[in-house]
Amino acid sequence: MQILVVDDEASIRELLAFNLKKNGYHVETAADGRDALAKAPKADLVLLDIMLPEIDGFEVCRRLKSSPQTSGIPIIMLTAKAEEIDRVLGLEMGADDYVVKPFSMRELIARVKAVLRRSHKDGKTKEDVLTIGPLRIDFSSYQVWLHDEPVALTPKEYELLKLLVTNPGRAFSRDELLERIWGYEYYGDTRTVDVHIRHLRAKLAAAPEVSDAIETIRGVGYRFTRKLA
Repeated sequence: MQILVVDDEASIRELLAFNLKKNGYHVETAADGRDALAKAPKADLVLLDIMLPEIDGFEVCRRLKSSPQTSGIPIIMLTAKAEEIDRVLGLEMGADDYVVKPFSMRELIARVKAVLRRSHKDGKTKEDVLTIGPLRIDFSSYQVWLHDEPVALTPKEYELLKLLVTNPGRAFSRDELLERIWGYEYYGDTRTVDVHIRHLRAKLAAAPEVSDAIETIRGVGYRFTRKLA
């Protein structure tokens, strides 16, 4: 697995590269946003700082997630900004996780492993293709179609959709979704679930019978109300 470390501070790049290599990863580095965009297509995961020269991390994240070539590459935002609005903005741009400096290297490595595991695990189930009205999901290829048009989902959006549609009628709390989709005890608030659900609904909006089936349970979490076809 190749990880792209993007940070304008050489000492941080070197520290991250050293520890990631110790854990068996191949590492590429970039010191600014333009270099990051050029190198990202070859990466399996991007560790991305926000405060970057040339192009800031938010814009780098937005561009990567909006491009079909790189939309599936998971991104962990790595920044000194701890305000809630910055965490939310990073998630709005499509980031898969958010780590605030100073951080524990052990925690960061655990998050990297969890994100990579979710992004590259085998998605096969007993039924490789699931159809729900105009929605079609191919679990063996991690592809989703709506009215026969491909839908570009991030890894977490895909995992959320898969969990909800394969458990119709079951209510999942936000904390349970964090644990099951993010794969560890998330150091943040449950708003990350709400942000990803909102993105998922928006991407399925062309079929209201599907997007509206992702139902909010006030004070609890979410459930999918349609039966499997």
